[in-house]
Amino acid sequence: MAEQRVLPRWRGFNLLEMFLQPEGDRYDGMFREDDFKWIADWGFDFVRIPMTYARFIEGDDLWTMREDELAKVDRAVEFGDRYGIHVCLNLHRAPGYCVNNSRQEPFNLWRDKEAVDLFCHYWRIFARRYKGVAADRLSFNLVNEPKEPREVNPRSDFSESDYERVVRSAVAAIREVDPDRLIIADGTCFGNRPMPQLSDLGVVQSCRAYLPMQISHYLADWVRGMARVEPEWPLTLPSGERWDREALVRHYSQWAALTEKGVGVHCGEGGAFSRTPHRVVLDWFTDVLSVLTEFGIGYALWCFRGSFGILDSGREDVQYEDWHGHKLDRELLKLLQRY
Repeated sequence: MAEQRVLPRWRGFNLLEMFLQPEGDRYDGMFREDDFKWIADWGFDFVRIPMTYARFIEGDDLWTMREDELAKVDRAVEFGDRYGIHVCLNLHRAPGYCVNNSRQEPFNLWRDKEAVDLFCHYWRIFARRYKGVAADRLSFNLVNEPKEPREVNPRSDFSESDYERVVRSAVAAIREVDPDRLIIADGTCFGNRPMPQLSDLGVVQSCRAYLPMQISHYLADWVRGMARVEPEWPLTLPSGERWDREALVRHYSQWAALTEKGVGVHCGEGGAFSRTPHRVVLDWFTDVLSVLTEFGIGYALWCFRGSFGILDSGREDVQYEDWHGHKLDRELLKLLQRY
């Protein structure tokens, strides 16, 4: 196994309790101690907490973060410490940007100074609150999955230099308060394109494990233009492009090149939607995880509980095991434990 010089090969899951605004019992922000216990008992040591900034504000006051919501984050950090699990806080929806277009933002993170100032302000608050928590226990993942920059898509509303400017501003804000905090920056192109321009900054970079999307997001109704042809693995696209293990090696080699320069790399999300045939998921993800392991890159499955997860995924082609009232996909769990 390849060994990174900077980052442990953390392995775990995304916990979605603060992913969106509350919807009844969903996204209530109440992290479950049992989740942390099971994750640790099964041999994993990492959770990522994707959050929407909208949970933390009330009314028109964007500059004051709600204490009751911050206390829920405290709970996740405390459970992580109790069970030896690294906790990674992520702004999945940041002021002025989210990969999901479900809510209109009042400004643009890449262009508007107010959005950048607010973004840095939130990370300063987190930095102050958790100063003293060891870097091997807590990290800050600044913003989730910037889309394609102008260098890739000329119609994009931002460039790589815009993203770099936002990242450097947030890193400076955090380090003013807590110089030792571990900071993670996602790659562009939805986490699929590394940012070597940030190599001097001393931050970890985060990739994804969703390619090809024709497998990971088969029949996902929130993804436009996705083919409805049931996928196989390996996969040949209508364009003739071939996806197999060798293609995955080529893709992740660009991330491995960062680790050779002393930049830590972690895969912050990956997995497949519940409509993808389970046998295809297992075959494809075996290759994905084996390649990540070959390059010494850890990962976090999206998600723990839900349509991509090992619990309560709602698949129709899985023989579930009862696990304390939840439906456990034991085959997928065993695959993750292998890598």
